[in-house]
Amino acid sequence: MNKRNKYSKTGASPYDRNVILTGFTSFFTDISSEMIYPLIQAFVAMIMSAQKALLGPVLGIIEGVAESTASLMKVIAGYYSDRIGKRKAPAIAGYSLSAVSKVLLFAASAGWAFVLLSRFFDRMGKGVRTAPRDALISESMPADRQGKAFGFQRAMDFAGAFLGAVVCYFIVREYMDPVTKNIRNIDAFYTLFLISLVPAFIGVVFLFFTRETHGVGAGSKGKPKPNLDIRKYDRNLRVFFFAQFIFTLGNSSNQFLLLRSMDLGYMLSTVILMYILFNLTTTALSSAFGSLSDSIGRKKLLMAGYALYGVVYTAFGFISNSTGHLLWIFWPLYGVYYAMTEGVEKAFVADIAPAGSRATALGFYHTITGIGLLPASVIAGLLFSSRPGLPFLFGGAMAAVTVLMLGFGVKDRN
Repeated sequence: MNKRNKYSKTGASPYDRNVILTGFTSFFTDISSEMIYPLIQAFVAMIMSAQKALLGPVLGIIEGVAESTASLMKVIAGYYSDRIGKRKAPAIAGYSLSAVSKVLLFAASAGWAFVLLSRFFDRMGKGVRTAPRDALISESMPADRQGKAFGFQRAMDFAGAFLGAVVCYFIVREYMDPVTKNIRNIDAFYTLFLISLVPAFIGVVFLFFTRETHGVGAGSKGKPKPNLDIRKYDRNLRVFFFAQFIFTLGNSSNQFLLLRSMDLGYMLSTVILMYILFNLTTTALSSAFGSLSDSIGRKKLLMAGYALYGVVYTAFGFISNSTGHLLWIFWPLYGVYYAMTEGVEKAFVADIAPAGSRATALGFYHTITGIGLLPASVIAGLLFSSRPGLPFLFGGAMAAVTVLMLGFGVKDRN
């Protein structure tokens, strides 16, 4: 009997500390990231003040290239982690790269290309760390508590995002120009960027205290080698990957939700409050939904989550200045969607990943969704320039297609 099955019966695991420590890493990393993330669109807008017509396409290029290109690393990092049977070192390397990438923002006054580079290396770091970290979490918990483990990780992630957004809000309030409804000058942005470096490096420290779970490794006698041939994966997993790609085409960067909220007449500080509410909702519900997926099955919860996403995005498409107050309802509902899907998606992949290929399969999941983010963000940028509500109507349509694909193409094993 392997350790995971043994501990699923006793209800305890010697690796529970890994879940807690990686949770704190996510917590501090997201404090750092979310101090900056809500301001990217405002920061780029200030840099491009003389080229406002290009803001939507440039924002789409920055987010699309950063997320999509860097996501190619996720399956490579996952495969490498399975090959060497190590999780801890790749995770530390990825988190460290993300922390260092923020330094490039201080050169952004020379052009938006430095914002692109910073976002690219930040996402590259995420590409290196994500699959090994997720495999570390999965291998540290029994099979019947995967949803609970990933739900906790996502809850810590969004708790950090909530606190980071709160810090961002108060700094924005301090430096707000009441006329432009934006931060007064670029130096205020740099102050925030400098502060964000502290929690970023604190988050890396926690990983040094995790215990290696010792993945099987390609050279382990009698153990299966990691599998890069996706055609040999379980059919349910292949259909799920394809459905994720379709969904991602309509799942543009959250920067467009922030931009849409400001476009409807809200000042930056108020939009950040909405973003805080979104993060708080996800933090409060992620663990509960993760545990729920362990009992009722992943598929049902994912279908409900994608359906909710479709409703929220469609609403963002139709909301006008006169009904802008409805954003206070749909931002937290967007947080409910995140809580219902983010951790559960990873648990679904971990459930049916091929033997010896858990990190590789998780890497495929992140890479496939990441590849879709480039066309998604470019499409969203072009649609936003044509009519601000169009990207969200498109996203709602893609969510509906995804629900149908899961409903008819994937069999829930729970």
